[in-house]
Amino acid sequence: MQLTPLQQRRLHAFRRNRRGFWSLWIFLILVVLSLGAELIANDKPLLIGFGGELYTPLLHDYSELTFGGEFDSLADYKDPYIQQLITARDGWMVWPPIRFSYRTINYDLAVPAPSPPSAENWLGTDDQGRDVLARVIYGFRISVLFALVLTLASSVVGVMAGAVQGYYGGKVDLLFQRFIEIWSGLPVLFLLIILSSLVEPNFWWLLGIMLLFSWMNLVDVVRAEFLRGRNLEYVRAARALGLSNRLIMYRHILPNAMIATLTFMPFIFNSGIVTLTALDFLGFGLPPGSPSLGELVAQGKENLQAPWLGLTAFIALALMLSLLIFIGEAVRDAFDPRKTL
Repeated sequence: MQLTPLQQRRLHAFRRNRRGFWSLWIFLILVVLSLGAELIANDKPLLIGFGGELYTPLLHDYSELTFGGEFDSLADYKDPYIQQLITARDGWMVWPPIRFSYRTINYDLAVPAPSPPSAENWLGTDDQGRDVLARVIYGFRISVLFALVLTLASSVVGVMAGAVQGYYGGKVDLLFQRFIEIWSGLPVLFLLIILSSLVEPNFWWLLGIMLLFSWMNLVDVVRAEFLRGRNLEYVRAARALGLSNRLIMYRHILPNAMIATLTFMPFIFNSGIVTLTALDFLGFGLPPGSPSLGELVAQGKENLQAPWLGLTAFIALALMLSLLIFIGEAVRDAFDPRKTL
């Protein structure tokens, strides 16, 4: 697909912002790596060669009997007994770089948990003996996926609400604006805490609760664009030709409103990550045991004698949020007409 001259100018303006351009690449690399977290940090080997056959523990569960053990239970590949059974028959195992998953407890620590960084646990362990680096990788993935789904869903709802308000105006706009003023005045964080305490929270439940409030971020800018666009000449001409309101909104006004939407999306993405981290920090977020950057922040606060916990959480969050802010600034400059001329 060939880009239009305007799209080429916007792409050039985005690339000209070197900080945002390289932030996008760094963020994409981190996202791709986190999507393959099981291949980087896992307590199961990636591949096992045993008795002339290949086994894939990441895809299938094998019992001890498969490797000549005594019990019909899931094989613990970190158990020296299982490793000895495999190597006794010229078997071999290919391990990921980090031999811990986010829920794996290291029972062979030389010091009580939380233990400091070591050759085995590169960023140390938390107060339950779980590998910090593994939990950061999995927590980064959950935060990004959560914020991505929340951003897309809230953008769809916000754009639809703003489009209806701006295009129809009148009583529709007036009533909708009064509703938004009341709804936006509610203490969002407190309501999230109350709702999360009434039910057992999970990924989708938290997503639904946060969607109730995050859709308002785009309503004002989309509404303003539709208020301006509904009186333009080409929109009046389309209405005179008999096009339906839905087609006029979708084909003729929405493309202009999408510029403001794309400009604000990185900041909505950022806000979603911050809110999820805050809920996890307060204990009202993801279920206990889930890999969470907010829970790591809480552990850093509760274990001041283990500074690696707080430092790791701070660096991970600061890096992620800074990259998103830089990307958002570059997108904003790319769609700024004064910088694409």
